[in-house]
Amino acid sequence: MSNVIVKFNQTFKSVNQCRKRYRLLKGSAGSGKSVNVAQDFVLKLMDKQNIGANLLVVRKVDASNKDSTFAELSAAINRICGDKTSMYWRIKQNPLELECLVTGNKIIFRGMKDANEREKVKSINFARGKLTWIWVEEATELQESDIDILDDRLRGELLNPNLYYQITFTFNPVSASHWIKRKYFDIEHPDIFTHQSTYLTNRFIDEAYHRRMMLRKQQDPDGYLVYGLGEWGELGGLILSNYQVHEFNTSFERFDSMLHAQDFGFNHANAILTVGFKDGELFVCDEIYVREMDTTEIIQLANRKGLSKYLTMYCDSAEPDRIKMWSDAGYKALPVKKTEGSVKAQIDILKGMKIHIHPACVNTLNEIQQWKWKKDSKTGLYIDEPVKVLDDAMAALRYSIEELRTPQEYTHVVMPMISGIKRG
Repeated sequence: MSNVIVKFNQTFKSVNQCRKRYRLLKGSAGSGKSVNVAQDFVLKLMDKQNIGANLLVVRKVDASNKDSTFAELSAAINRICGDKTSMYWRIKQNPLELECLVTGNKIIFRGMKDANEREKVKSINFARGKLTWIWVEEATELQESDIDILDDRLRGELLNPNLYYQITFTFNPVSASHWIKRKYFDIEHPDIFTHQSTYLTNRFIDEAYHRRMMLRKQQDPDGYLVYGLGEWGELGGLILSNYQVHEFNTSFERFDSMLHAQDFGFNHANAILTVGFKDGELFVCDEIYVREMDTTEIIQLANRKGLSKYLTMYCDSAEPDRIKMWSDAGYKALPVKKTEGSVKAQIDILKGMKIHIHPACVNTLNEIQQWKWKKDSKTGLYIDEPVKVLDDAMAALRYSIEELRTPQEYTHVVMPMISGIKRG
């Protein structure tokens, strides 16, 4: 692989050369920090000078790895190796594992959600080499005690003199009161390396993304400091906190009812959520979240994914032509009936429910974590109006409770269909 050319952002050159024990990358959304870290690890694990190195990738919820870190590392492998990927890497889906066939070095994935998962981390061993590197993605999700457990795993003599122990953190610096800031950023220590990046230094970001960030800067300057410039801040005014991220059975049979909800987009995301209801609780089971795809392409994608045509699909009523295209394609697409105050009414219903989010719905999770009320520039107080940036999945989530908001308008249309599914 000596002739491989990999494109890196120059802003991460010092990151990739760092050998300190703690390597912390805080940055804005779209800064490219996770893409860089994935490429960096793939290249290092393929290097024969690093034989005996192994990487543990950690998120709070283990299942979140599949559609985030595992997907990112797999994509990096494919970019680097191209059509020779199978010659250099073994990619396993169950359990998630990546093994370099050149060096024997491995990448494994774990979560730190509960005591059982933490015990599994403590017992990690490799047939070849040792655990040398740890990547903690979305590090602000973890507790300080979780990192202490991980840190304790990096110990003992390394037989290969080229190797070194290191924990890499990647995250958006949401709160200035977070323990990560106190532990690593508020002190100077020879074992600590910190780095800040933004979407402005990412040469691979498209113009549409820049425009979205400029819109956020105008409408949500506090949020822009965090998600646009990677600054420490406080994201006050969050709309929803009554949600839980965990794995659950997403089959029709376990729910009282089920439906799709869609917010149309092109330059901003087009979001389709599949939502189930059980005992008064809401479950976000699956998502389609794409940009710069026209309706025909999205319908084709939905067909390939096997999106059910038996379920009602609530859609943004401002796009009747798109609703007709979905209906013509065999989906039970209906417009959401928008009225004055309907957005606030939808949010009030959502705030009164327990919301479950499947870890595969990474974009829904990303949006709900930063979905917030607007702040009045004169008074500094939050007002009952959501910030209209990065809210596409949240719009779909609002549409999903349309039957609960106006049940009298949908009883004859929807309930017989749901009943039919339950019988089937």
